[in-house]
Amino acid sequence: FQLFAFIGFLEVFVMKDSANGAAPGAFVGDFRNGALDFGWDTFDEETKFSKRAIELNQGRAAMMGILALMVHEKLGVSLIPGGVLP
Repeated sequence: FQLFAFIGFLEVFVMKDSANGAAPGAFVGDFRNGALDFGWDTFDEETKFSKRAIELNQGRAAMMGILALMVHEKLGVSLIPGGVLP
């Protein structure tokens, strides 16, 4: 229950986008809402574009890795050495 309450709190109060009444971000998927800024505004446009592309590629690689684990679990083949997972 606590996990769902925390995620609900984040969705309603913190991670707003323009559809929920917040000011539009600098780019699609910008959920900073003025609360977090780790120096993003100090980068030039080329660096910002590069960092967004790197983040997208890392997310895609993570999704492919999770998908591979799920497929191999359904096949009954463990990718972990020693077959730790039952």
